[in-house]
Amino acid sequence: MPSSLGSHTVTHTSATDLEPVMFVHTSEARRLIPSASRWNSIEIDFNLLPQSSMANDSIPSQYSKSYQFNLVITDKKHFKRCLYISVSTVFLILALLLLLHFLPSKHHHDRPSKNLTLALNQALTFFDAQKSGVYPNNSLVKFRASSGLQDGNSGSKPANLEGGFYDSGNNIKFSFPTAYTVTLLSWSVIEYHDKYADIGELDHVKDIIKWGSDYLLKLFVPPNTTSDTILYSQIGSANSDAKVPNDINCWQRPEDMDYKRTVSFCDNTASDLAGEIVAALSAASLVFKEDNVYSGELVTAAEKLFESAITKLYPARQGTYTKVDACGGEARNFYNSSGHQDELVWGGTWLFFATGDNSYLGYATEEFDHAVGNETSADKGVFYWNNKLTANAVLLTRLQFFRDLGFPYEASLGASTDMTDSLMCSYLSSQKMTPGGLIIQRPNLGAARLEYAATASFLSKLYSDYLDLLRSSGRSCRGFGFSLDMLRNFSTSQVNYILGENPMKMSYMVGFGDKFPSQVHHRSASIPWDGQYYSCKDGEDRWQFSKDPNPNLLLGAMVAGPDQFDKFIDQRDKQEFTEPSISSNAGLVAALIALHSPPYLPSSKTKGMNLGIDQMGIFAKFL
Repeated sequence: MPSSLGSHTVTHTSATDLEPVMFVHTSEARRLIPSASRWNSIEIDFNLLPQSSMANDSIPSQYSKSYQFNLVITDKKHFKRCLYISVSTVFLILALLLLLHFLPSKHHHDRPSKNLTLALNQALTFFDAQKSGVYPNNSLVKFRASSGLQDGNSGSKPANLEGGFYDSGNNIKFSFPTAYTVTLLSWSVIEYHDKYADIGELDHVKDIIKWGSDYLLKLFVPPNTTSDTILYSQIGSANSDAKVPNDINCWQRPEDMDYKRTVSFCDNTASDLAGEIVAALSAASLVFKEDNVYSGELVTAAEKLFESAITKLYPARQGTYTKVDACGGEARNFYNSSGHQDELVWGGTWLFFATGDNSYLGYATEEFDHAVGNETSADKGVFYWNNKLTANAVLLTRLQFFRDLGFPYEASLGASTDMTDSLMCSYLSSQKMTPGGLIIQRPNLGAARLEYAATASFLSKLYSDYLDLLRSSGRSCRGFGFSLDMLRNFSTSQVNYILGENPMKMSYMVGFGDKFPSQVHHRSASIPWDGQYYSCKDGEDRWQFSKDPNPNLLLGAMVAGPDQFDKFIDQRDKQEFTEPSISSNAGLVAALIALHSPPYLPSSKTKGMNLGIDQMGIFAKFL
């Protein structure tokens, strides 16, 4: 007899029933097969679920309600049509699934919503705009030419110091941030050279690194029997109170400079400067490892400088370069070093990777704890030109993960791994964020410096790639667990903020997106490139304080950024907001390439994994 279920009437039939079936449904999906009033006498017996020999109401069934029933089909034509359509649909679905499975995919992970290839090309172009020396004819930056060709000739110890990079919006060449820039860019190439090559930027970034490493080789004069080590720390004057024109009080393009360019130099007691140059030359040697001659030249200079700064003086005369007036007195207001131990450990670590010599690792691991103990509270957890400890911990963690050397390094490498995990936890659990989501490090500055967010983005994405290579799903520290997705989402959020996803709806990289800073604090960008000579007075009267946009687009320059409330003031004379620098752009480049999608390679070559990272490349001297 008929039974009621919902609003549908169901009539059960036996094999001898001749009454038409109104609707038949299963209890789970309730898919209905419409009946017809004229049926033929074909029977199909549906035994959908296992049967029990016991009465249905004697024990609870392990299945949901089900029925055994017979279905009578009365129209062959309609039945065949339905059957053909069903079979065709199944085959179509299977074909689509197979197609999706075998199509190559370059998107292995969630990506930022921005065009990272374009952003990376632009961020690298900024370094072309900062070049000093004989300017390359093939540069895409058309408002620059040769400059600083007499650098080094006016000092008490004359030398050829042509080349290098102007630091930021002024015309000074600071050795300390230049070395940091070369180190960080080299690190990004060592890890992600496949990504750079895939998007056609490998030669570009290597040219930038070589421009810097060539200059760094000139800064170090080894000691001999009659003289001590010489380290050139600065070209140009940073004295804003001077009555004569210089690189700070004169608003002038570098091509028009006709004032005296002073030279600052140090001896081997400038341990922080020496350590950073050692790190830069060592890291660059791995970038150019296929060029045995040049790579060897870099390593030789690095070893000589390290020996001069460590072996012959340790520990009596080590110190920071900005504490000595003749060496870094003018740099104090720009790149004041808070300590030297982190740079010495940093240099020793990179020299170990560049040579495979365990004595350098021994020094780095032995001194690491001392460096951490002397770290200033303001710098804890921050990776930038003045503090290398967080990044050094990541490097030593990399060593433990992929080439654990065992005794006597277990304790120090394990401590570095714990420190790295704690660093990641600090990124993810940080309450120090702007309302728009930019991490605030060193909050005492009253600003959310983009350079700190960029390096945090780089380290978090890099570490997630290390864990991915280990087939690890995540880590934990002090009861807080984090996954790879959490690290990547954080890294992505910081880069997306920089590139425009922020309350100001502005990209903080010049030339990227529809809205970006137009009054960047930068001499070359703010003065027209029209073949005319402009004096210091011209620059001050006409362009330094002008409210007009810069006539030259400083493509790829990341400005300093907003304050801790996401407010940004686009004014040339507000350099705390609008000035770029090579050290901050190096962090941005590293973050962009880390987040960029890896190149597509056949899975047979990558064994199912392609992160675009060279797992063993940093160990080239060990193999």
